[in-house]
Amino acid sequence: MEYNSQKENLVIAEYGRNVQNLINYAIKIEDKEERQNFTEALVELMNQMNPHRKGDEDHKEKLWRHLFRIADYSIDVVPPSGVIPTPEESEYKPTTIPYTSNQRGYRHYGGHIRKLIAKAIELEDEEKKAEFTMIIASYMKLAYRTWNREHYVNDEIIKQDLKKLSNGALSLTEEDVIDISAVKYNTRSNNNNRKRNNNNGRSNNRRRNNNRGQSRRRR
Repeated sequence: MEYNSQKENLVIAEYGRNVQNLINYAIKIEDKEERQNFTEALVELMNQMNPHRKGDEDHKEKLWRHLFRIADYSIDVVPPSGVIPTPEESEYKPTTIPYTSNQRGYRHYGGHIRKLIAKAIELEDEEKKAEFTMIIASYMKLAYRTWNREHYVNDEIIKQDLKKLSNGALSLTEEDVIDISAVKYNTRSNNNNRKRNNNNGRSNNRRRNNNRGQSRRRR
Protein backbone atom coordinates (compact mmCIF):
# COMPACT_ATOMS: atom_id res chain seq x y z
CA MET A 1 0.00 0.00 0.00
CA GLU A 2 1.35 3.41 -1.01
CA TYR A 3 0.93 6.23 1.49
CA ASN A 4 0.77 9.95 0.65
CA SER A 5 3.86 10.50 2.79
CA GLN A 6 5.78 8.34 0.31
CA LYS A 7 4.62 10.34 -2.71
CA GLU A 8 5.95 13.57 -4.15
CA ASN A 9 5.11 16.61 -2.02
CA LEU A 10 2.28 18.82 -3.26
CA VAL A 11 3.52 22.23 -4.35
CA ILE A 12 0.08 23.88 -3.95
CA ALA A 13 -2.16 21.57 -1.97
CA GLU A 14 -5.46 23.26 -2.91
CA TYR A 15 -5.29 21.85 -6.47
CA GLY A 16 -4.73 18.29 -5.33
CA ARG A 17 -2.45 15.53 -6.55
CA ASN A 18 -4.31 14.83 -9.81
CA VAL A 19 -3.74 18.35 -11.11
CA GLN A 20 -0.07 18.16 -10.18
CA ASN A 21 0.25 14.82 -12.02
CA LEU A 22 -1.43 16.33 -15.11
CA ILE A 23 1.00 19.24 -15.06
CA ASN A 24 3.93 16.84 -14.82
CA TYR A 25 2.46 14.96 -17.78
CA ALA A 26 2.11 18.21 -19.78
CA ILE A 27 5.81 18.93 -19.29
CA LYS A 28 6.68 15.68 -21.07
CA ILE A 29 4.50 16.31 -24.15
CA GLU A 30 6.91 16.78 -27.05
CA ASP A 31 4.62 18.46 -29.59
CA LYS A 32 4.52 22.17 -28.76
CA GLU A 33 0.98 22.83 -30.08
CA GLU A 34 -0.43 19.79 -28.32
CA ARG A 35 1.34 20.80 -25.10
CA GLN A 36 -0.10 24.32 -25.35
CA ASN A 37 -3.65 23.07 -25.92
CA PHE A 38 -3.37 20.52 -23.12
CA THR A 39 -2.10 23.17 -20.70
CA GLU A 40 -4.88 25.62 -21.57
CA ALA A 41 -7.46 22.89 -20.95
CA LEU A 42 -5.72 22.12 -17.67
CA VAL A 43 -5.99 25.77 -16.60
CA GLU A 44 -9.72 25.64 -17.36
CA LEU A 45 -9.95 22.57 -15.14
CA MET A 46 -8.19 24.46 -12.36
CA ASN A 47 -10.60 27.35 -12.92
CA GLN A 48 -13.62 25.07 -12.46
CA MET A 49 -12.38 24.30 -8.97
CA ASN A 50 -13.31 27.92 -8.10
CA PRO A 51 -16.56 28.53 -10.04
CA HIS A 52 -17.39 31.75 -8.19
CA ARG A 53 -14.36 33.41 -9.83
CA LYS A 54 -14.76 31.80 -13.23
CA GLY A 55 -14.99 35.05 -15.23
CA ASP A 56 -12.32 36.94 -13.34
CA GLU A 57 -9.36 37.68 -15.65
CA ASP A 58 -7.03 38.35 -12.73
CA HIS A 59 -7.91 34.92 -11.40
CA LYS A 60 -6.94 33.36 -14.74
CA GLU A 61 -3.51 35.00 -14.56
CA LYS A 62 -3.15 33.72 -11.03
CA LEU A 63 -3.91 30.16 -12.21
CA TRP A 64 -1.20 30.39 -14.86
CA ARG A 65 1.29 31.59 -12.26
CA HIS A 66 0.33 28.65 -10.03
CA LEU A 67 0.69 26.23 -12.96
CA PHE A 68 4.24 27.42 -13.67
CA ARG A 69 5.06 27.21 -9.98
CA ILE A 70 3.82 23.63 -9.74
CA ALA A 71 5.79 22.80 -12.89
CA ASP A 72 8.91 24.31 -11.28
CA TYR A 73 8.97 26.79 -14.21
CA SER A 74 10.17 24.04 -16.55
CA ILE A 75 7.09 23.87 -18.82
CA ASP A 76 7.40 25.40 -22.31
CA VAL A 77 4.02 27.10 -22.81
CA VAL A 78 2.85 30.70 -23.24
CA PRO A 79 0.02 32.21 -21.12
CA PRO A 80 -2.69 34.29 -22.88
CA SER A 81 -1.07 37.48 -21.55
CA GLY A 82 2.20 36.54 -23.25
CA VAL A 83 4.14 37.11 -20.00
CA ILE A 84 5.87 33.96 -18.76
CA PRO A 85 6.09 33.79 -14.94
CA THR A 86 9.55 33.52 -13.40
CA PRO A 87 10.78 32.11 -10.06
CA GLU A 88 11.77 35.61 -8.95
CA GLU A 89 8.12 36.70 -9.04
CA SER A 90 7.10 33.96 -6.63
CA GLU A 91 9.71 35.17 -4.14
CA TYR A 92 8.39 38.73 -4.28
CA LYS A 93 7.03 39.95 -0.96
CA PRO A 94 4.47 42.77 -0.95
CA THR A 95 5.18 45.94 0.96
CA THR A 96 4.23 45.66 4.60
CA ILE A 97 1.23 47.81 5.47
CA PRO A 98 2.14 49.98 8.45
CA TYR A 99 -0.13 50.30 11.43
CA THR A 100 -2.04 53.51 11.85
CA SER A 101 -0.13 56.23 13.61
CA ASN A 102 -3.07 57.09 15.87
CA GLN A 103 -1.99 57.33 19.47
CA ARG A 104 -3.68 55.05 21.92
CA GLY A 105 -5.56 56.19 24.96
CA TYR A 106 -8.39 58.65 25.52
CA ARG A 107 -10.51 56.92 22.88
CA HIS A 108 -13.72 58.04 24.58
CA TYR A 109 -13.00 61.57 23.29
CA GLY A 110 -12.88 60.38 19.66
CA GLY A 111 -10.18 60.61 17.01
CA HIS A 112 -11.01 64.18 15.92
CA ILE A 113 -10.21 65.70 19.29
CA ARG A 114 -6.47 65.43 18.60
CA LYS A 115 -6.92 67.32 15.31
CA LEU A 116 -8.83 70.07 17.10
CA ILE A 117 -6.10 70.33 19.72
CA ALA A 118 -3.43 70.55 17.00
CA LYS A 119 -5.40 73.37 15.32
CA ALA A 120 -5.74 75.23 18.60
CA ILE A 121 -2.00 74.99 19.28
CA GLU A 122 -1.25 76.60 15.90
CA LEU A 123 -3.37 79.68 16.62
CA GLU A 124 -1.33 82.83 17.24
CA ASP A 125 -4.17 85.00 18.53
CA GLU A 126 -4.25 84.32 22.27
CA GLU A 127 -7.89 85.38 22.65
CA LYS A 128 -9.11 83.05 19.89
CA LYS A 129 -6.84 80.32 21.23
CA ALA A 130 -8.43 80.59 24.68
CA GLU A 131 -11.95 80.50 23.22
CA PHE A 132 -11.10 77.51 21.03
CA THR A 133 -9.56 75.73 24.02
CA MET A 134 -12.75 76.21 26.02
CA ILE A 135 -14.84 74.82 23.14
CA ILE A 136 -12.58 71.77 22.94
CA ALA A 137 -12.87 71.24 26.70
CA SER A 138 -16.68 71.52 26.47
CA TYR A 139 -16.76 68.89 23.74
CA MET A 140 -14.45 66.63 25.76
CA LYS A 141 -16.75 66.90 28.78
CA LEU A 142 -19.80 66.10 26.66
CA ALA A 143 -18.05 63.10 25.10
CA TYR A 144 -16.89 61.89 28.51
CA ARG A 145 -20.43 62.03 29.90
CA THR A 146 -21.83 60.30 26.81
CA TRP A 147 -19.51 57.27 26.96
CA ASN A 148 -19.02 57.12 30.75
CA ARG A 149 -22.52 57.53 32.10
CA GLU A 150 -21.74 55.45 35.19
CA HIS A 151 -18.80 57.63 36.20
CA TYR A 152 -18.97 61.15 37.53
CA VAL A 153 -16.95 63.68 35.57
CA ASN A 154 -15.79 67.00 36.94
CA ASP A 155 -13.94 69.84 35.28
CA GLU A 156 -10.65 68.85 36.89
CA ILE A 157 -10.56 65.53 34.98
CA ILE A 158 -11.19 67.30 31.66
CA LYS A 159 -8.53 69.92 32.36
CA GLN A 160 -5.93 67.26 33.18
CA ASP A 161 -6.76 65.22 30.07
CA LEU A 162 -6.63 68.32 27.88
CA LYS A 163 -3.22 69.21 29.25
CA LYS A 164 -1.92 65.68 28.63
CA LEU A 165 -3.32 65.45 25.11
CA SER A 166 -1.78 68.81 24.17
CA ASN A 167 1.53 68.05 25.90
CA GLY A 168 1.02 71.07 28.11
CA ALA A 169 0.36 73.50 25.23
CA LEU A 170 -3.30 74.02 26.16
CA SER A 171 -4.54 74.49 29.68
CA LEU A 172 -7.37 76.01 31.67
CA THR A 173 -7.18 77.77 35.00
CA GLU A 174 -8.81 76.52 38.19
CA GLU A 175 -11.42 79.27 37.94
CA ASP A 176 -12.55 78.26 34.44
CA VAL A 177 -15.90 76.48 34.37
CA ILE A 178 -16.46 74.08 31.48
CA ASP A 179 -19.98 74.58 30.14
CA ILE A 180 -21.39 72.01 27.71
CA SER A 181 -24.67 73.82 27.01
CA ALA A 182 -23.31 75.46 23.86
CA VAL A 183 -22.18 72.12 22.45
CA LYS A 184 -25.52 70.53 23.33
CA TYR A 185 -27.41 73.41 21.71
CA ASN A 186 -25.48 73.08 18.46
CA THR A 187 -26.07 69.32 18.40
CA ARG A 188 -29.78 69.69 19.04
CA SER A 189 -30.17 72.46 16.46
CA ASN A 190 -28.48 70.30 13.82
CA ASN A 191 -30.79 67.40 14.63
CA ASN A 192 -33.83 69.68 14.52
CA ASN A 193 -32.77 71.03 11.13
CA ARG A 194 -32.47 67.49 9.82
CA LYS A 195 -35.93 66.64 11.14
CA ARG A 196 -37.41 69.75 9.53
CA ASN A 197 -35.81 68.90 6.20
CA ASN A 198 -37.16 65.36 6.36
CA ASN A 199 -40.65 66.58 7.29
CA ASN A 200 -40.59 69.15 4.49
CA GLY A 201 -39.59 66.48 2.02
CA ARG A 202 -42.39 64.18 3.17
CA SER A 203 -45.02 66.93 3.00
CA ASN A 204 -43.88 67.91 -0.49
CA ASN A 205 -44.19 64.30 -1.62
CA ARG A 206 -47.71 64.10 -0.16
CA ARG A 207 -48.75 67.27 -1.98
CA ARG A 208 -47.44 65.93 -5.28
CA ASN A 209 -49.30 62.64 -4.80
CA ASN A 210 -52.53 64.49 -3.93
CA ASN A 211 -52.22 66.73 -6.98
CA ARG A 212 -51.68 63.72 -9.22
CA GLY A 213 -54.72 61.96 -7.76
CA GLN A 214 -56.92 65.01 -8.29
CA SER A 215 -55.78 65.42 -11.89
CA ARG A 216 -56.57 61.77 -12.61
CA ARG A 217 -60.07 62.15 -11.15
CA ARG A 218 -60.80 65.17 -13.34
CA ARG A 219 -59.83 63.18 -16.43
